Formats: sequence, structure tokens, C-alpha cells
Amino acid sequence: MRSFAYILTFLFLSSFSGIPKNYQKKIDKEIVSIFEIETYSKELVVIEAEVLDQMTEDFDPENFFKIVDSNGHLGYFYFGTAPSKADVFDYIVVFDKDLIIKKIKILAYREDWGGEITSKRWLRQFKGSDPETSLKYGSDVMGISGATISARSMTNAVNALLLNLSKLQE
Repeated sequence: MRSFAYILTFLFLSSFSGIPKNYQKKIDKEIVSIFEIETYSKELVVIEAEVLDQMTEDFDPENFFKIVDSNGHLGYFYFGTAPSKADVFDYIVVFDKDLIIKKIKILAYREDWGGEITSKRWLRQFKGSDPETSLKYGSDVMGISGATISARSMTNAVNALLLNLSKLQE
């Protein structure tokens, strides 16, 4: 019984290793707001090795979590990074339990230009996308003058994430 408790403690502590501590409160705030709940827990989604082998290298399985509250499974979230012109930006994508995007939030944008991609209005256009979706920058996703690289990068990151998650549904 004691070894079981140690294993659970290890899994709990290691399951958040991919996300910097300074983002936890921001992520919690978003999830509580999106699902209109007071508390929840995050569980690392364990992906089988043969499924992981089909996914691209930019998918980090340590950053994909299941969202659970007292009523059960609510959805998922993924923490990722994407390149901008000279740096990277950090984001989360929150999904419902059917892997349909509910919201994207840019947690940190480090460039002097292109910060418009953090706009709720611009990010809202990804809402409703699912693993069967492939978005095209410039037609499905509006471009942003002065933020072309970051906007295209966010579109590519979402497409890659959705493609990888489609492997979970096969």
C-alpha cells in the first residue's frame, strides 16, 4: 500500500513537469472560467507507444492533460510553444471532451511586434476546430498585418496539434 502511495505521488508531481510553475494560475483561471466550475484536477493523458510513434516530434505528451471535476471528465488542455520572428510564445489550447477547441490563450508573447495574436477576437476563430479540421492561413484564419510570422506560426501549431490528436481517435 505504501509503494502505491509513492507511485501516485510521483505521478502527480511529474505530471506537471512540462508546464512552468508561473503559468499554473493563468491556466487554472482559464479552465475554471471556460467550464464554469470552482475546482478541478488535471491528469496527464497517457498515450500508448504505438500511437506516440505516429505523432510528430513537436507534440509533447508531457503537456497534454485531461480536465476532471467531481462530476467527471470535462475536457483536455495542451500547453505548447510556437516560434515567432526571433523568439517563441507559449499558449494553451483547451478542448471539450470530444477534442473540439473551446479556447486558445497565449500565455506569454515575447516579441515587440505581432502581439495582436494574443487578441481574444483573433484567437476566437480557432474555436470549434476539431482533429478533422485543417485550417488555412489567409482564408480560414485571418492574417494580421505586422504579425504575419506569429499568426502563421499559431495556425501551423494548431494544425499540427489537431493532426496529432486525430491519431488518438483512430
